Parts: sequence; C-alpha cells; structure tokens
Amino acid sequence: MSTAPERARAGDADALQTGDALARYRRVRDTTVALVADLSAEDCQVQSMPDVSPAKWHLAHTTWFFETFLLLPLLPRYRAFDPAYAVLFNSYYVGVGARHPRAERGLLTRPSLSEVLAYRVHVDAAIADLVAGTPAAGWAALLELGCQHEQQHQELILMDIKHVLSRNPLRPAYRAEGEGGQAAGPAQWRAVPGGHYEIGHAGSDGSADRGRSAFCFDNEQPRHRVWLEPFALASRLVTAGEYRAFIADGGYARAELWLSDGWDQARREGWQAPLYWERDGDGEDWRCFTLGGLVPIDPQAPVLHVSYYEADAYARWAGARLPTEAEWEVAAQTVALDQCCDTAWQWTGSAYLGYPGFVAPAGAVGEYNGKFMINQMVLRGGSLATPQGHARTTYRNFFPPAARWAFSGIRLALG
Repeated sequence: MSTAPERARAGDADALQTGDALARYRRVRDTTVALVADLSAEDCQVQSMPDVSPAKWHLAHTTWFFETFLLLPLLPRYRAFDPAYAVLFNSYYVGVGARHPRAERGLLTRPSLSEVLAYRVHVDAAIADLVAGTPAAGWAALLELGCQHEQQHQELILMDIKHVLSRNPLRPAYRAEGEGGQAAGPAQWRAVPGGHYEIGHAGSDGSADRGRSAFCFDNEQPRHRVWLEPFALASRLVTAGEYRAFIADGGYARAELWLSDGWDQARREGWQAPLYWERDGDGEDWRCFTLGGLVPIDPQAPVLHVSYYEADAYARWAGARLPTEAEWEVAAQTVALDQCCDTAWQWTGSAYLGYPGFVAPAGAVGEYNGKFMINQMVLRGGSLATPQGHARTTYRNFFPPAARWAFSGIRLALG
C-alpha cells in the first residue's frame, strides 16, 4: 500500500508530465501557425500539383489528427467542430472513413482560412481539457505522435508553398532570407570497417541515437543486426557546382548513366536540371527558385530538389554510388559527417521496406507508415526545413523515386 508522500510524489510527477506535454503541444501548434503568418488566404488555398497540399489543408489536417485520434475517442463530452471535416481533412486513413481526393484539396474553398484557424483554437482548448482531466497513460503516446506528425507537416508546408510560389510568374519570396546551407569545405571520404552492426531505434531510452530522442516512428524498429562490407561515405553533400558539371557533361542525355525508369521519367517530363533550376538571362549559367526568391545558384551550396533517379545517375557519373540506409545510419553514428541532418534529406539505395520483425500497430494509427512500404526509396538525415529536434539518425523518410519537391540531396558512397 502506498503512503501519502509516495502518492504525492506520483501526483507531482503526473502534473509535471501533463504540464510538459501541454507546453510541447502548444509550441508545436504555434510553430505551424507562424509558418503561414505572412501568407495570404489566397497563398494558403493553392494546390500547384497533386503531390502538393494547400497550406490551409495542412493546418486543418493536423488538427483533424488530434480530434480524430485523441478527442473523439478519449474525451466523452467533446463534440466535433464540424462533422464534415472528418472527410475533408482525412489524408489516407481508410480505417476511419471516407476521404476527399488528394488531387482535389485545392478545390476546398470552403471552409475559409479563418474557419480553419478557428477549428485549431477549438481543438487546442479541448486538448487542454483532455490533458488536465485524464491520466497521462491514456493520451501521452498519441499526443506525442500527433506532435511529431504535425512537425512532419511543418516541413511539408515549406516544401509545398515553395512549389506554389515557384509557379507564380511574379516569383514571390516566402521570406526575406535565402536557404543557406553552405558546403563544409573539400569532400573527404570517411571509411567505415566492415562487420556486424545494429541499426534501428533502441526504444524509449534512445540509446541507438546517442540519447537524442526517446520517440521513434514504428518504421524505425525493431532494432536488428546487419552485416556491412567495408565502405566509405563522403564527408559532405554534393554541391550545386559539382552537379552543374554533371549537366555540362551531358548527364541528362547519357542513357548509360540512368536506370531505365528514371531515363523514361526524365524524357517524359523534360528534365534538364534539378527542380527549380533555370537558365539565367544570357543562358550561360543557372539560377534557382528558393524560399527567398529567384537567385543565382551558389556553386558551393548543396544541390537540392533532385529525384532518386537523378541522384543515382549523378553517383554513377562520379564513379561512386548511393549508400544503403544501413551504411548511412552506421556512418552517421560512428564517423564525422557534415550536413548530416540539417541541410538536405539524402537519398539512399535502399527500398522502403519493413525491418525484420516489423509489425504495424493495430487500428487506423497503424496505417501511418506500414502500408507505404512499396515503390518508395528511403532518404536519411534531415533538411533545412526539418523542425529543430525532429531529426535523428534512425529516422526513415521515404518518397517515390521520381519525387523532386522535397529538400533532397546527394551524399556519395564508395565500396
């Protein structure tokens, strides 16, 4: 039987966890709203291609996540802000009902941006009630998943608004400053000996990732052993200047450098350079569209917005290859890699599959990652748009091999 002081200490711990969780939730939610603060309602409405979602939709969908997976099942007195939102702002969760078509999100002129922001306020108030009145064991894991999910959408907001603004003939800047990301000196090869290694997140202690993060997504587990032959990774990312040399050497016209699907994709879409690159006025060099507007390419900055196909073709041209995701993770945890998790997501040569023993969680939340383990390639690291503290060396991002609008770059491997 517990004593009164023990119960008091347990109560203090619960209160601390409650306060910390709610403070984190509010920080994440405030950050999302801040990302769109300087956008017009019209900016927030546009869908410039099927893969892009309007900023307004991101604001609503992240709110829908908390409403659907926490408030409706866990807070008996909660009433949905608008029952129609259950369909409008569901993304891909078949287990919770119907969904509005992804390619038609830009047609949702109603609800208005102001109504979506009111929806966020409504849900935020209810989350505070839930956290204050319900034991943490019932909501803590889902609340953190929702915060991590919203941080993913914060990066998507920047990816998507960049594409939206790039399609405007005025080429408006999202913000005054550019994207930065200068190269970290001459490239060097970081050798890693062969042998057995463990990869994947170790669990709540975070020891697999140098203690940086107790959280992980389901696809980062189970932790397991892999065998690696000796290899080396480049100390930094491929630069725009180095990629420009690939273009000048006919890289987009040399079929021998390309995977067959990539060659067909490049021909079909007329790729001649990374996404957002265009010839400058005299045609002698390149400029690119950034979050800070249209600027000359910086030859020392990492190349961004390349597909897996382009990254793979460049690696062949350079006499190297892309690392596997296991090589990338082991190297990131054992040798010094510049621009590891803060500049560009780095394509790997690994297909996105479940780790040995992976089982998707039960219920609709189990649709988060597992059902996408087909026709995708893994990227590792993080980018200039990744929220601070969100990246970790076990994180497995994934996109189809033709995707170019992510902040994706190239790190080479040998061996």
